[in-house]
Amino acid sequence: MPPFQKILVPVDGSSTSNKALDYALQLAKEDHGQVRALHAIDELGYLSSYEFSGALVETARKSGTEVLQKAVVAAQALNVPADTKLVDQPGQRLGQTVADEAASWGADLVVVGTHGRRGVDRVLLGSGAEQIVRMSPVAVLTVRGE
Repeated sequence: MPPFQKILVPVDGSSTSNKALDYALQLAKEDHGQVRALHAIDELGYLSSYEFSGALVETARKSGTEVLQKAVVAAQALNVPADTKLVDQPGQRLGQTVADEAASWGADLVVVGTHGRRGVDRVLLGSGAEQIVRMSPVAVLTVRGE
């Protein structure tokens, strides 16, 4: 199997997301690749019945920027080239956002954390990782959270 040179990793600051980032960074280090950390802020708007605008959007953007900055710091600590992308696409599901970015950036792997929800939790909350696996134009590595 050829090495993975461009690894996309969706991040949200959770421990599961951070674990996926660690995997992505290790793979990139071993294969002399690069990582792009992606944060989509509209998931909150999708799950909420409130209008996603004004101060709420600014708070989400600030939080997303902080998550992305932490991802870059983690990459720098391992000497892995990394960049970030903050996506604000009203109404777009996470799976589509990741698929679009993987295609446009030319990623050859997506690494995503999964909480492994089952039953009612999965039905009510959905599964971002499952969406990504279904929609991704490239290979997806799922990393189980704690």
